[in-house]
Amino acid sequence: MIDLSSTTLVTQPPLSEANKAFVLAAFDTLFNRRDYAAAERFWSPDYIQHSAHIAPGRDGLFELVRAAPPTLRYQAGIILADDHHVIVHGRFSGHGRPAAWIAADILRLAGGLMVEHWDVLQDEAMEAASLSGRPMFGHAFPG
Repeated sequence: MIDLSSTTLVTQPPLSEANKAFVLAAFDTLFNRRDYAAAERFWSPDYIQHSAHIAPGRDGLFELVRAAPPTLRYQAGIILADDHHVIVHGRFSGHGRPAAWIAADILRLAGGLMVEHWDVLQDEAMEAASLSGRPMFGHAFPG
């Protein structure tokens, strides 16, 4: 039997939960609010970018967003974390292309900042093109 009499309650969320909240706040700040000064508090100046369609570093990411139409929006879906790594499944819409992008963004956090990023992007299929008959994001096809 385990003696719980000396066990203390943990009042802070586990690291993975805090990191999920951090990434969601960062994505909203950059992609939806486009607050670049505030976004600098989330992304390391030495940010490592593995995405083939984004120029290197934090500046490359910020320039990509600056060049996007003002209608750009990010919507988060499923988010998973394992200590210092966070994966978020989301939708980028309003970027000026015919189809929204469904993304799996993988981020590594260190020292209270996002320091490294990988992604997998795919054009979102509408119902007529979905062989499974199911949406790629959420529970319904976009209207």
